[in-house]
Amino acid sequence: MPRSAGTLLVLLALIVLWQGLHLLVGASSLASPVHTVTKLAALLATGEFWLNVSETMRAFVAAFAISLAGGITLGIVLGVRKLAGNVAEPILTTLYSIPKVVLYPLVLLCFGLGISAKIAFGVMHGLIPITLFSMNAIRQMKPVYRRTSQVMRLSASQNAFTVIMPAILPEIISGVRLGFSLTLLGVLIGEMFASQRGLGFMLTSAINIGQIDTIMAIALLLTVFAVTCNALMMRFDRRLTHR
Repeated sequence: MPRSAGTLLVLLALIVLWQGLHLLVGASSLASPVHTVTKLAALLATGEFWLNVSETMRAFVAAFAISLAGGITLGIVLGVRKLAGNVAEPILTTLYSIPKVVLYPLVLLCFGLGISAKIAFGVMHGLIPITLFSMNAIRQMKPVYRRTSQVMRLSASQNAFTVIMPAILPEIISGVRLGFSLTLLGVLIGEMFASQRGLGFMLTSAINIGQIDTIMAIALLLTVFAVTCNALMMRFDRRLTHR
């Protein structure tokens, strides 16, 4: 069976399951697929909705860019320097396991109620997994690559761009995929707790007044965005792996 046909079948099954749950629990608890899509189309036609989308995307893009650059750089440094990596790994793992939401009051004290707090909270979610994946990618790199670069007497820049990066890139992309989802989650949680604009704020407002269709419409939009970006990164990963 072609992969596209399998994906389509899974999608149809999810829609049937969604409709079945809607019939089971009622419209007051779960909007139907048709009603959700109709509500999303209505939201997309309003300027206010796009202002909230823009606010969330600005915070997310900034947080993801910081997580990406900081995580890869820190991971490579810790991977190359074995002693520093051995010291930092348990610390990072412990920090990663802490529920970040308990630290959000501290984030608000440091960054205030503006977009900076949402960016910082997104970075707190996305930076560590990208760092850990990048560090482990360096550690697990086959020794033959290093020996080959030494035999060929490559310079540091040649070694980095022609040997190390191609060897560790698939592992780093796996970390980036995880960091992408967690950064988006962090930004949305930040907006839900202390913000007056953004998709997270819209979700909280809809929950408070019981607008199920709005909640479902925003959730559908975020799901489509996350799944599409993740699928593109998986496709890029497969191309690198099979090249």
